[in-house]
Amino acid sequence: MSRRCETRGVITDRGHGEPGVTRALGAAAFGIALCLTGAGVDAPSLYVPGLALALLGLIAPIWVTLAAAGASIEREEGPRTVQEEQPYPLRLSARTGIAPAPGGELREPLLPGGIPMTGRRARSIRVEVRFERRGRRELEPAELVIRDPLGLAERRVDSGPSEELLILPRIEPVLAASGGEKRFTGAASAARLAGAAESEIDGLKPHQEGAPASRIHWPAVARTGEMIERRLVPESDDRPLVVLDARAAGREEALDMAVRAAGSLVLHLARSGGAALLLPGDRRATEIEEDLRSWPSLHTRLAVLGPTARPPALPRGRRKALFWVSADPSLRRPASLDRASASARYLVVPGMLEGRQARFTVAGCHGYELGRIARRMAA
Repeated sequence: MSRRCETRGVITDRGHGEPGVTRALGAAAFGIALCLTGAGVDAPSLYVPGLALALLGLIAPIWVTLAAAGASIEREEGPRTVQEEQPYPLRLSARTGIAPAPGGELREPLLPGGIPMTGRRARSIRVEVRFERRGRRELEPAELVIRDPLGLAERRVDSGPSEELLILPRIEPVLAASGGEKRFTGAASAARLAGAAESEIDGLKPHQEGAPASRIHWPAVARTGEMIERRLVPESDDRPLVVLDARAAGREEALDMAVRAAGSLVLHLARSGGAALLLPGDRRATEIEEDLRSWPSLHTRLAVLGPTARPPALPRGRRKALFWVSADPSLRRPASLDRASASARYLVVPGMLEGRQARFTVAGCHGYELGRIARRMAA
């Protein structure tokens, strides 16, 4: 259920020495001076502009004060979080006091211009606002400005304290680079190499009681007459690991692309059986199950993630799929990435690497299989 933030009767003026009061008093004083001058020099023609200015200087503040007395402005609160480029609902309504507004406008910082209030007792707007970049956004209060057409007097009513809105990075589909709009499934397939770990032999050893018969190495048994089984590499984690390298050297746009790519990729993989995400500064990756229970907190962290000076440290252990998302493809990738134990490894960077064939695209980034590119990546 939406909540409303309402402020009633919080009225301010421009104070002494500023146009809101000085202009009205100045106009009245000047009008009286014209009338006195006309009487002194016997010039009746000065009476009309003099009386008009004097009346304007007196009537304008009274009318503005009556319109501002009991005036209110109400902004209905929207969601606390919204994704980039998704519509954020903005609902604003304003009402004047005893009299309609002689002039003025309804100002909303999220809108490019003010909404006129001339001659109105109430005004409401319902629009959708979109934000282009992730991060925290402070929403300044809306303001109802009541003033006369000549700007001689002015009163303001605001909607209360500022509000904070969190812009989450946009989630985009993972597409095969050569398949048009076809979704890329190679990542999930690489993450589910069900028999990959057990098909990699690390030598032979005497058969242990209770070990599966499928591990028995029958050629060795026939040759030696003894029960011999395969020694297998340690079993790997079935969940693919996505690592975000936030070294961007001041390239905010590239970092935003890498954040979107990492979030989109890990969510795509998590829905296919679970995944893990390693963010800068973390010593352990955060697991994301198929129910996505841990995803909202990670999505929030991605929204406020800034550039870092060092690459993340890869945790120990074998993974069946590793995705290294780098914000700056011109930087040397860490040696730990080349030594990482994984059945499938991908490098994901903004833009494209010249002369290389990408396997998939996501959020403006391209994914390449590691082992097929040079150690130093081309910009």
